[in-house]
Amino acid sequence: MENGLAPRALGLDFGTTNTVVALADDHGGAELVAFAGEEATGPVFRSALCFWEDERGWNGIAHEAGPWAIAEYLQAPLDSRFVQSFKSVAASPSFERALIFGKPFRFEDMGRLFLQKLVAHSGGRLDQPPRRVIVGRPVEYAGARPDAALARQRYDLMLQAFGTELHYVYEPLGAAYSYAARLTEPATVLVADFGGGTTDFSVVRVAEPGAPRRCTPLSSAGIAIAGDRFDQRIVDRVVLPLLGKGGTYRSMGKLLDIPGGWFADFSDWSRLALMRNRRTLEDLRRLQSSAVEPEPIGRMLALIEHEQGFPLYDSVSRLKRALSTADHAAFRFAGGGVSIEAEVRRTEFERWIAGDLVRVETIMDVALARAEVDAADIDRVFLTGGSSLIPAIRAIFDRRFGEERIATGGELTSIAHGLALIGAEANLEEWTA
Repeated sequence: MENGLAPRALGLDFGTTNTVVALADDHGGAELVAFAGEEATGPVFRSALCFWEDERGWNGIAHEAGPWAIAEYLQAPLDSRFVQSFKSVAASPSFERALIFGKPFRFEDMGRLFLQKLVAHSGGRLDQPPRRVIVGRPVEYAGARPDAALARQRYDLMLQAFGTELHYVYEPLGAAYSYAARLTEPATVLVADFGGGTTDFSVVRVAEPGAPRRCTPLSSAGIAIAGDRFDQRIVDRVVLPLLGKGGTYRSMGKLLDIPGGWFADFSDWSRLALMRNRRTLEDLRRLQSSAVEPEPIGRMLALIEHEQGFPLYDSVSRLKRALSTADHAAFRFAGGGVSIEAEVRRTEFERWIAGDLVRVETIMDVALARAEVDAADIDRVFLTGGSSLIPAIRAIFDRRFGEERIATGGELTSIAHGLALIGAEANLEEWTA
């Protein structure tokens, strides 16, 4: 910032899949932070960590984050541990710590290490701690029986060295504020944020440009269904049948179904990387020895032992993106001695996620009801988040509101941009969650 001063406000969109940062200026605007270096991907910083043993690192373990974590993993996959989507456990009471190379890492430990690298790769833009940090949070956290108070405690610990003044704002409100800057007349706006872990909605009333109070939040609602859940549907139908799902094993003279917990963990990116530990591998080898068909369990073991979580995740993501623009696409994966190929039609994928989309639309209706408006009262709908590009999702809004009222843009960056703009507000009380 000018004269070496700390930025007035920083917007932090710490996402399940990607993280984006924006800085507010003193002129009512905000600028995205583009990261610097050979692996940089502009303002989008992958929410991922890679660990490897090194006595010079923290607790004897070195780490990288973002696209640099991916590069480190690809150089030595068998000697590293790759962790992604770790935001998904922020509100989970059942998650206490992850063992990585035998060392315990709490959520806030991983978060602090992640932010350290994010700052280091910012090209000096984040060297000065901001005076005010506006942190995006989902309306509803991901995970079974999520505890919002626990997530807040963990976020506070994660961010305690990142800024001097922390404020939490619902993520779709950040997107709403960013979109409001594009409007030239008053409007009632519905924002739908389709992230990696959650889908969130906010209804905001936007006044005319130059009004003393430009934006007024009316309601918010959310659900823990989003991009990662759609990925799980693909894994469940395309990958897991080849890894033993639906199979049986022998125990005490009985033929039993293989427990579903193995497959639930494998299809959850936040848990898959943690399956490579001695106890889990030993349990899977015992299961393999008693399985009626041991080969599929052997494939699961090979994928875990050879750290193939990231390549598998990447293949699933490529398929999902391809089905957003094509009627059918090929799923191809090869790694750890395992090859999987399948042709998937968009209509199949839409059938797999149909139940999820019904629940998402129901939560949208909750947001409208809380704001005491209906579809006819909504002037504009702003869709953001990577999964908003899925045609079946866009079709919901075209049907409910009409194509002419739908706006898109900044799918990965609008939340951080809006959070920084909110941070420049004199009174944050009506925005904070």
